[in-house]
Amino acid sequence: MTRALPRRPASARAVVAARAGDLSRRRLRLIRAVVLVGVGVLVLQLVNLQVVRAAHFAKLSSDQLLQNVTVPALRGSIYDRDAQILAMSIPTSMAVADDFLIKDPAAEAAALAPLLGIPATRLAPKLEEQNGYVVLSSAVTAASTSRLTKIQLPGISLIASSVRSNPDGSLASTILGGVDNAGLGSAGLEYEYQHLLAGQSGSERVLETPYGVSLPSGRVVILRRPIAGESLELTLDAPLQYVTEQALGQELVTSNGVTGTAIVLDTATGQILSMASLVNTNERDSTLPAPQSWPASTGVAGVQDATNNLGVTQTYEPGSVFKIVPFSAALLDHVITPTTHLSVPDQVVIDGHVFHDAEQHGLEDLSATQVLEYSSNIGTYEIARDLGESGLLAGVSRLGFGQPTGLNFPGESQGLMANAQTFSPTDIAALPIGQVDAVTPLQVLDAYNTIANGGVFVTPSLVRATIDADGTMTRAPVSAARRALPASIAGELTQMLIRVVEGGTGIKAAIPGYTVAGKTGTASIPYPGRAEYIPGDYNATFVGFAPAQHPVLSMIVVIERPTPDFFGGDIAAPVFARVMNYALHRYGVPATPGLIAPKGGSASVSLFQDVT
Repeated sequence: MTRALPRRPASARAVVAARAGDLSRRRLRLIRAVVLVGVGVLVLQLVNLQVVRAAHFAKLSSDQLLQNVTVPALRGSIYDRDAQILAMSIPTSMAVADDFLIKDPAAEAAALAPLLGIPATRLAPKLEEQNGYVVLSSAVTAASTSRLTKIQLPGISLIASSVRSNPDGSLASTILGGVDNAGLGSAGLEYEYQHLLAGQSGSERVLETPYGVSLPSGRVVILRRPIAGESLELTLDAPLQYVTEQALGQELVTSNGVTGTAIVLDTATGQILSMASLVNTNERDSTLPAPQSWPASTGVAGVQDATNNLGVTQTYEPGSVFKIVPFSAALLDHVITPTTHLSVPDQVVIDGHVFHDAEQHGLEDLSATQVLEYSSNIGTYEIARDLGESGLLAGVSRLGFGQPTGLNFPGESQGLMANAQTFSPTDIAALPIGQVDAVTPLQVLDAYNTIANGGVFVTPSLVRATIDADGTMTRAPVSAARRALPASIAGELTQMLIRVVEGGTGIKAAIPGYTVAGKTGTASIPYPGRAEYIPGDYNATFVGFAPAQHPVLSMIVVIERPTPDFFGGDIAAPVFARVMNYALHRYGVPATPGLIAPKGGSASVSLFQDVT
């Protein structure tokens, strides 16, 4: 039988219920209190962030977007001697799109197209790329920049920039050089004078997106203003440079030459008035490396400016133009006079090696002047033999061979020359006729310019002055000079070189109304790294000065591998005549037919004494 449990009194149940209710109310109050405290803390934090420390956090936020931006300086210009612009920087802007901010790419492309000169069909896809930074154009003109600034297209920013321009096209490109994509000089004078032309960059503090796009609401703070670069005034004469390049280029095409070099000097000051290095892209020879050129036409079909200044960077065996060394040394040491007679066979054998003249002949009786006039190799050897090794090497050094010219052009070579330690038995015959030496065209011209300048060697130069951003001009120092030969010896050599042009190998260098002195050279080209010559390959050279009695201008022309004709008197001399004729008339140099040189030697006259 089940026994019933005793029932709790009603009052006890009420007490339990009351206690449970109190506990629930206490829990509710606690929750409310916690919530109120939490809300209070949040309110206090919001007040702290939004009011008390608002400025601090605003600065932190701003600093995340503030960037110090480099403002490039405007690069200096390069002028010729008469202030004709050869190279200049044109201020432009770079148009950049933040395509996340562009809502209507088609409409903005249509608005941008006429300002950027780019079809809207090409712009629209760029505005839809969704990468935050798209360069639309790197050369927006000043007029288009002004219009773009006014219309303020969403998502389009303009960044200051510039482009380098050569108003005369490829003229003197080898000398001027160029700049790379970063605007830094990469070759030529642009490279050599980078520190002057570049100026000093400035800096600004701007608000930018992480992609480098300026925010339109941002205030620009100028930290440092850019300082424009200095400009260069060169010794080059742009019209003469043009004539030099055209004459040289046309001869390259006519003679099928591979490269050509021509330099014109002001005899007294050493200033380079024109300097051309050209490449005939129509001619290639797998035997030697193909010369590099700037990809712009000179106006002569297939002819371009060489990237390297061949006049100072490329060495070659000069051939007979080097004969000025033994002749000047022999005259100075009284080994010969201009009238000394020599018995000259057509060949000699030295240490098992055969040396010969260009043409076969019997034993000839020639004066020293005739040896030079007809460019006899064997006659020159006989003079060098009597002069001796030490006298010959002294003559080499005296005229500046194997040494830097002082021009300091990038990549300039000082050449390779035999010396007392390396001198071999055959060098006494090979060196005087320009066969075992490597020289630059400018070194050869410097030697002949020394004769033209009355025996005074003058350092060549290309920069006439620098010009500050405010227009202040600073003249370059006068070129260093040294006496290399007595004036009397220079005078004798001048008379002998006149004979070369009047009746010798250089008659095609003659200029009507003027007496010209000069020398031809026809030199074989050696295989690279081999002691033998390339059959049928020659360098044709002519170097000289005019008017011979009172020289004003000196010039050299070198044409590499002409064919089928290859003699310097036939290939290089006519270019000399054409350019020199133009230059003498351009500068108003009086004609001097039949004038006899002063007893003390020739006296050069500078056309540009204002510089010195």
